[in-house]
Amino acid sequence: MKCRILHRTSDRLRVHVYKYYMTPGQADRLEAHLKSLPFITGAKVDERTANAVIRFARGKSEDVVRALSDFDFETTEVAVPDHTGRELARKYEDKMVFHVARRVLSRVVLPAPVRTVLTVIKSIPYLWKGVRSLLRGKLEVTVLDAASIAVSMLRGEFDTAGSVMFLLGVGDIMEEWTHRKSVADLASAMSLNVEKVWLRTGDGQEILTGIDKVNEGDTIIVRSGNLIPLDGTVAGGNAMVNQASITGEPLSVHKKNGSTVYAGTVVDEGEIEVTVKKAAGEGRYDRIVAMIEESEKLKSSSEAKASHLADRLVPWTFGATLLTWLVTRNTARAASILMVDFCCALKLSMPISVLSAMREAGEHHITVKGGKFMENYAEAVTIVFDKTGTLTKASPKVRDVITFGGYDETEALRLAACLEEHFPHSIANAVIREAADRGLDHEEKHTKVEYIVAHGIASTIDGEEVRIGSSHFIFEDEGCVVPEEEREKFDSLPDEYSHLYMALGGKLCAVLLIEDPLKDEATEVVRELHEMGINRVVMMTGDSERTARAVAKRVGVDVYHSEVLPEDKAGFVRAEHEAGRKVIMIGDGINDSPALSEADAGVAINSGAAIAREIADITISEDDLHALITMRRLSEGLMKRIDRNYKTIIAFNSFLILMGVLGVFPSTTTALLHNASTIMISLDSMTNLLK
Repeated sequence: MKCRILHRTSDRLRVHVYKYYMTPGQADRLEAHLKSLPFITGAKVDERTANAVIRFARGKSEDVVRALSDFDFETTEVAVPDHTGRELARKYEDKMVFHVARRVLSRVVLPAPVRTVLTVIKSIPYLWKGVRSLLRGKLEVTVLDAASIAVSMLRGEFDTAGSVMFLLGVGDIMEEWTHRKSVADLASAMSLNVEKVWLRTGDGQEILTGIDKVNEGDTIIVRSGNLIPLDGTVAGGNAMVNQASITGEPLSVHKKNGSTVYAGTVVDEGEIEVTVKKAAGEGRYDRIVAMIEESEKLKSSSEAKASHLADRLVPWTFGATLLTWLVTRNTARAASILMVDFCCALKLSMPISVLSAMREAGEHHITVKGGKFMENYAEAVTIVFDKTGTLTKASPKVRDVITFGGYDETEALRLAACLEEHFPHSIANAVIREAADRGLDHEEKHTKVEYIVAHGIASTIDGEEVRIGSSHFIFEDEGCVVPEEEREKFDSLPDEYSHLYMALGGKLCAVLLIEDPLKDEATEVVRELHEMGINRVVMMTGDSERTARAVAKRVGVDVYHSEVLPEDKAGFVRAEHEAGRKVIMIGDGINDSPALSEADAGVAINSGAAIAREIADITISEDDLHALITMRRLSEGLMKRIDRNYKTIIAFNSFLILMGVLGVFPSTTTALLHNASTIMISLDSMTNLLK
């Protein structure tokens, strides 16, 4: 690719690409390619100017130049995200420019009689919307818009009517643009993040393969707690599938042979084989967009309150207009009130504030599924943490494998990894990673794998039952025993590690010692949450009392509960609700799902189980718990902004009405100031809350 360097520093380049016309798709390809290079820390490509700004590691300037030279728009292989938002932005930028240019040209070029005719023609849709609202028996903001335009034209003020319609048009474009972009950003964040699937081969074997290797007609296996990554038809098995992300249904749906399943839904219980209809989850994004746009989850109660108030104020505006005319018999004064309403600003600024806050959360790697969850997050006084993978690091390590009954250590780790890879969780991932680090391959020798929530995994190998999980599951539920001659060895297992027990044929064969260190920031985050108004920080874990007590003391939580089951976590959240407290729940596993669903704001770690991410209202990166603090600040900032907007709109528009009644401002001035204030408040609502 041919380009010219416009500006260079030690870690930044600005270049111009020699291309007569760069499409949004080509800009996306170049930007994605640059961002994929390890020595480049950031890149932004502008398709309109064909310029690229590139940030890179010091000393890598020549590598950047070489990468640009080697790049070809047609032949270079690049993994480009399906929905970058670039085309959407260009569409609305063009729409806004055309709207403004048309207004300017009409005022400068067209003679007054022609402008009058065009104003009358353009007013028809606004007038019709007002009439249609009246025919439905509703006195809404569309009636007020229609009345202000009609009165202006009846008084011969066609330029005023044109200005009102122009400003209404600007507001409509801004609202639609912000809404569409926020929804698109949110849908992209909610789209699938599945890299590997279990594929049924022709000889009946199961192999773990990349999702990009799956073709239409192939059969994949999806088990309890996992996301269905591709659209298809059930070819075998039975399962209860949670389809809330697609249909909004709160209850799971039974799927059997011949049933249709959709990408992005989650298997709650059971196991199914799916014959793939569409590769790569086609259509998932569009369905998410439709679901978001139709869902009331986007509306916080503050937003809904503002919307309802806006409609309720319309009759009062008409009443004030009529009263002013009856008292003063001055049409100009009455019209000046009609040009002002509280509705436009309230209905426009509130949703823009919410959607912009959700967009800003996305910039901090936080996905929020609706405005009401930000409101709940701001008002919550109790926060509940699961321990493993949440307060502790998302990548625990296997410190040692202690075998019993003469079982081989390597074979124990191999078998444990073979079982755990079917139901990934932070501890399961640690086992799989340790096997990979030791170079252990593991064939699928076991039979069907069953996951028992919050307990462990059960299967059969060479005719013998194999179990892996917690102490409660192995010794109490399954009745497995420790070899008597190794009781002393069992009793001396080190306390500083979590224990993962594995039994074969009813006898303990291995204990995997899991080192699960606290996240570096955990203690600081808990302290900051207390400072931000969270009165109760609670830790709940399935671990032993010994482990839970040690972690709770180090982290500084107010309350901890050990050896809990999923229903215990959900029950605790319900008890907090009964006490009148709003609750945030943080978790990452299948066993956290009931509590995540029960909480006012359920927060999942994005590296956790698929069903936890799907059920949760908010998803954060596993890298840093400070995202919880950022989310609190964003949520509180949003509530303050909504309150400030509300007070500003009521105060300023009341001032304009008073000036109109007193005859200080003519109708053209009140219309201009009202619409200008609406745009200014909306623009302010689009700015970032965290400076």
